[in-house]
Amino acid sequence: MTLVSRTKEMAQQRGLSLKTLASKAGLAENAIYRWDDNNPKSENLEKVADILHVSTDYLLERTDEPNHYMTETEKMLSGVDLSEAVDRSVPLTWGGHELDDNDKEILRRLFEEK
Repeated sequence: MTLVSRTKEMAQQRGLSLKTLASKAGLAENAIYRWDDNNPKSENLEKVADILHVSTDYLLERTDEPNHYMTETEKMLSGVDLSEAVDRSVPLTWGGHELDDNDKEILRRLFEEK
C-alpha cells in the first residue's frame, strides 16, 4: 500500500475525500495525490495525520497500529460519539461518579444547541 492509498483509506473511513482532507490541512487541493511521486514535508504529513487521528508512522507504513502513540484510554475514547453513548444508555462518568439520566439530558441539550 502506498502513502496516498493508506491516507485515502483512512480519509474514507472518516467520510473525507482527499481534496477535503487537503483543504482541512491547509494544503493545495491535489497535494496529497502527489505524495507518491514527491515525499511530503514532515509538517504537512503531521497535519494530515492529526486530522485523521493516526500517527505519521501509520501513514508511512512503519506500523500497522493507527494510533500507536496513544494510551489505551485515549484509543478507547477517540471514537466515542457522546450522542450515541447517551442514546444507548452507555454509562458515562464524571470524576468517577456515574451521570444519571437527568445529567445526560443536560448534556444532550447543551450539544444540540451547537
